[in-house]
Amino acid sequence: MANFSEIPWIAEHIALYKSDPEKAHQWDSTPLGGPGILPTLLLTTKGRKSGEPRSLPLIYGEHGDSYVIIASKGGMPDHPLWFRNLEADPECDLMVGPKAVHARARVAEGAEREEIWAKMVELYPPYTDYQDNTERTIPVVVLDPA
Repeated sequence: MANFSEIPWIAEHIALYKSDPEKAHQWDSTPLGGPGILPTLLLTTKGRKSGEPRSLPLIYGEHGDSYVIIASKGGMPDHPLWFRNLEADPECDLMVGPKAVHARARVAEGAEREEIWAKMVELYPPYTDYQDNTERTIPVVVLDPA
């Protein structure tokens, strides 16, 4: 599969995040069939094989002082590459609008996972279908500011 940052609409969102983070932060998902305006952050991980920085815009929520993202990959059977990168090295960088944040990723478990999952499904209902369409438990990733 191609690097997601090479998909035109993702590449455009990354470029917008770098040139106008305020505008990129509130992303209009309707052209791609989404429910409307969604908050996004720009996650930058270190490639687990290349060691190179890898950036991707993702829908996010907040949990206390932390940010949360869902490793859904649209319900595909395998985890997204960004999640594999965080498994190898949980240190990452975020742009949340114009705010730069260094964070450490962890996977939420138990009651914390269920609480966050419910909030994220409210924000983006397709997560429910993604979970129904895969055998894996979709990881809920907490990005704790470091």
